[in-house]
Amino acid sequence: MRLRLKMMFVSNSAFSCVWALCDTATLAQTALPQVDVTVASPIARRAPARPSPQPATAQPALAQPAPVPSTDTLVGTIPIITDQFATITVVPNDELRRNGASTLGDLLFEKPGITGSSFAPGASSRPIIRGLDVNRVRIQENGTGANGASDLGEDHFVPVDPLTSDKVEVVRGPATLRFGSQAIGGVVESTNNRIPTYIPDRGVSAEFRGAGTSVDSGVDGAALLDAGGGNFAIHADAFGRTSQDYRIPSYPYLPPPDPADAPNATQPGNFNGRQPNSSARSNGAAVGTSYLFNEGFFGLALTQNNALYHIPGIDGEDHDTRIDAHQTKLMSKGEWRSPSPVIDTVRFWGGLTDYKHNELGLADDTNPASDGIRQTFTNKEQEGRVETQLAPFDLRFAALTTAIGVQGGHQELTAPSPDGAGLWDPNSNWRVAGYVFNEFKFSEATKAQVAGRIEQVSLSGIGRSFDAAGPTTSTPASPSFTPASASVGLIQKLPWDLVGSITAQYIERAPKPAELFSGGPHDATATFDKGNPNLKIEAAQSIEVGLRRATGPFRFEATAYYTRFNGFIFRQLTGNTCDDAGACGPGPGELNEAIYSQANAIFRGGEFQSQWDIVPVADGYLGIENQFDVVRATFTNGTNVPRIPPVRIGGGLYWRNDAWFARVRLLHAFAQNDIAPVAETPTPGYDDLRAEVSYTWKAAKPRADQLSEMTFGVVGTNLLNQDIRNSVSYTKDQVLLPGASARLFARLRY
Repeated sequence: MRLRLKMMFVSNSAFSCVWALCDTATLAQTALPQVDVTVASPIARRAPARPSPQPATAQPALAQPAPVPSTDTLVGTIPIITDQFATITVVPNDELRRNGASTLGDLLFEKPGITGSSFAPGASSRPIIRGLDVNRVRIQENGTGANGASDLGEDHFVPVDPLTSDKVEVVRGPATLRFGSQAIGGVVESTNNRIPTYIPDRGVSAEFRGAGTSVDSGVDGAALLDAGGGNFAIHADAFGRTSQDYRIPSYPYLPPPDPADAPNATQPGNFNGRQPNSSARSNGAAVGTSYLFNEGFFGLALTQNNALYHIPGIDGEDHDTRIDAHQTKLMSKGEWRSPSPVIDTVRFWGGLTDYKHNELGLADDTNPASDGIRQTFTNKEQEGRVETQLAPFDLRFAALTTAIGVQGGHQELTAPSPDGAGLWDPNSNWRVAGYVFNEFKFSEATKAQVAGRIEQVSLSGIGRSFDAAGPTTSTPASPSFTPASASVGLIQKLPWDLVGSITAQYIERAPKPAELFSGGPHDATATFDKGNPNLKIEAAQSIEVGLRRATGPFRFEATAYYTRFNGFIFRQLTGNTCDDAGACGPGPGELNEAIYSQANAIFRGGEFQSQWDIVPVADGYLGIENQFDVVRATFTNGTNVPRIPPVRIGGGLYWRNDAWFARVRLLHAFAQNDIAPVAETPTPGYDDLRAEVSYTWKAAKPRADQLSEMTFGVVGTNLLNQDIRNSVSYTKDQVLLPGASARLFARLRY
């Protein structure tokens, strides 16, 4: 049945492609705005320099109000990026407001090739790209790392809230060499104006974003202010959200808990229609300022993120587990254009992070007075990156543009516990790297890229080893690694506005501290994690081919990839349970044993998405869209890599004009039966039906007393109210995703 559905999809898509590509009579009916991406490559194309001020003008050019950069595409269109060597998914501003997700994992959950970890839906969900997760996906904000603790545990929140984002980019492929081996799976970049890069047209701009959600009685809101004059610009924002336990279609626990083991966990007869222990709240604020001048800018921003959320699942409910997290971060970035005839642009980014969270809960599930801190995580991290883009050089056969960068960082981690040994002892790591990107433009139709990176990673910590009785030895360890990576790519423009690409890359990744030094209980995940201080460098060899079309009534992108990992590092449940001291076996311990190991693995898969404006209706266009993604991951011994997303196929109808956008679509996820041989269960398939309608009004030339933009709408999710379990989640047999829900949202901009 699965094969038949796949073949039907491929056949219908191929027929649609041929029909739409040959329909030359309507090729010009859709004019799409240019989509600018900031994270894909250090080689950036910038507009010609603004004219110098007249002698009689005392202020420099950028001291005058500058136009607000556009972050929106035509509402409802899929942004297709054809001028980059990487595969890029873009979530523009209008989609961010309509989607309303509270985490990046939830935001990207249905994008082709991407899903979310959904350990605590609505509170803690990291993006998973092509089956690769925490230690291979870098999350950053305005060019600097999110730098919380979300890569140290699936239960930890990402301190980047989409409520304050203006655009989100997801990048795979060779561009990840720009950010380090920890981005081997991809980079997720949230962009906003917290470090101001412009002065609003009227000197000041204010915006309110707000929404209410039925499934969890949730409310969220944000207020943003941008202003400037002379050479200075400022930004300030504040946001907050709160939600109750969310509604679900049926009883969540498979199987129900034993009342003797979990006396506080909900039994089937007491189920109230909500996912137990799933409420959350968060808030934050930021203030930033920049100095603007004719050739660039320099800016700083101070941000604060706070979250208090519950961990759903049997153990989480039984112990009332919750996480209280706080992060303070100082970010900076700047750009200096045309400092010399040889140097085109110099850019830099920097960040300082102070992060801490407490994992709270009952030490004794029969004693409410035992509530307190069960685990603490701290992360003090600093990072910086400088890039120099050289002026194009004529090689006769091609125009060569080179970008050279250096990156460095330092991190100190702790995970103490009042109940005994923490998850790991205090440890630190240093990293420094250099990279180069060379782009060869052979013609307007053909260009190639060659990139390379080498880095030095030095770690210092305590390695723990175990036998069946528990911890046996704790040995100081100072491993160091020198991972090296390289990539080549080619882009070729083809007839019918098609663009083809092929990239090949070899990437090495150094093990991270959690993989090396873990050796203790992790309360929120109810696991006893065992790292391996003898892990070696992980290496990946990958090839990817793509075909895209970004103009005309029919737009699409198709990508296929194959990656072989040598020494793939993974964390896997063994099926055993452990006590707090680390004694593990088949007995009734409260903690699941999770071990970090290495093995060779192969990942292969593909993604497809398209939109087709079929026919004019009223003063807009009626169209269809569809998507498909698949990833298959196995070890070379034939067993399955654990926690891999299922095959998904979807499609729908939309209608849009300059003001209105309406859409209905269905995403079907097949059952996931390709599971690890131990401690993983099959996941049933599901159908997720969504519908939305929104209205946007924009003033062509707003007066001083007039709003410049207004958007409001309603979005319905999981309208079939189906049980949805996420196959990549460690808690999928205990946590259902939210049931049927309606969300009302509004955006007002002055």
